[in-house]
Amino acid sequence: MDLDAFFASCEQREYPEYQGRSVIVGAIPGHRGVVAAASYEARRFGIHSAMPISEAFRRCPDAVFLRPDMEKYRRNSQQVFQILETVAPVVEAASIDEAYLDVSGLEKLLGTPESIGREIKQRIFTGTGLTASVGIGPNRLIAKLGSEYHKPDGLTVVSPEQVLDFLAPMPVSNLRGLGRQTQKIFNRLGIRTVEQLRAVPLLRLEQHLGKKAAESFHRQALGIASDQVVPGQRRKSISKETTFETDIRDHAILHDALRRLAADVARTARREGLSGSIVTLKIRFEGFETCTRQYKRTTPTCDEREMLKTAWRLFLHGKLPNKPVRLIGVGIRGWEEHLPAQADLFDQPEQQEDNKRLLKTIDAVTEKFGKNLLQVGVSRKPGK
Repeated sequence: MDLDAFFASCEQREYPEYQGRSVIVGAIPGHRGVVAAASYEARRFGIHSAMPISEAFRRCPDAVFLRPDMEKYRRNSQQVFQILETVAPVVEAASIDEAYLDVSGLEKLLGTPESIGREIKQRIFTGTGLTASVGIGPNRLIAKLGSEYHKPDGLTVVSPEQVLDFLAPMPVSNLRGLGRQTQKIFNRLGIRTVEQLRAVPLLRLEQHLGKKAAESFHRQALGIASDQVVPGQRRKSISKETTFETDIRDHAILHDALRRLAADVARTARREGLSGSIVTLKIRFEGFETCTRQYKRTTPTCDEREMLKTAWRLFLHGKLPNKPVRLIGVGIRGWEEHLPAQADLFDQPEQQEDNKRLLKTIDAVTEKFGKNLLQVGVSRKPGK
């Protein structure tokens, strides 16, 4: 199940005057940022996710431009997932607007696979006013590709015996995990469709892509993929980023932005009961040149002070280009269960308890009154 142009559709549902108009969620023209979501009316102008707002405005100056309202989108997402759980006992969230459902054995209750798909779509529309596209297939790959096949408001059912024919004419760009460099290799080899990919011997693919990637694309071309749906599967990482209005050189401004982002990431991690050991830093410069750096800590953390300290060291010592910064972001992954960090030799037990109570209080105040009202005592002055 994949909700159609989710952020933009939420806005069109809440504001009827936006219906039938091009709606672009991301940033306001004249400000820095990229498209987070575009309504299908806007997509007719070639506008898509991750496009610079300036380019979207050039293509469609009459569009409605909005900043994201993530709390609104989360509420709508929760409604949809509650509805999905009334259809199938096993539901796995793939993202805020996408889910896998195991509908095995539901035929006696809800009818054919097509009937189940229609029931899912109808319940979502009746309950939320949002449209969804549904793909049904023998595994996750085919179901996912099916959900993309007839967007928006689509329904595609692919039986096991139809899989090879369903995949054959698709561009290889539809396959999972295909990045820019792999696309260049496929172009060089004259591989445009899944059918052409399927005809290439695995050994030749390995010579160009490496063993792991070659096996992955070879299996996808044959329609082979996992059929497991895992409810409650947790996310792989948590990250936040911000785009500046003008490129920034000032270390104090960059440090302050990282501090706010680290606080957001840490709150999310604590809310989900996660502590991570791998801190990542993302920097984008003029011309969209993007660099990432990461560091694996000896102990996991969900404390923004520790995340900020690690991210700032990566910024100072990560051999980054000496250029003004357009975008900065911080993330964490490498989960362990939410445990207290390893005690420092000189920390007193009561200090550790005070620290936990402090973070818990800040989270409670933030939940009730909004972000940035209270923050832990992280220096706003960049350290060395």
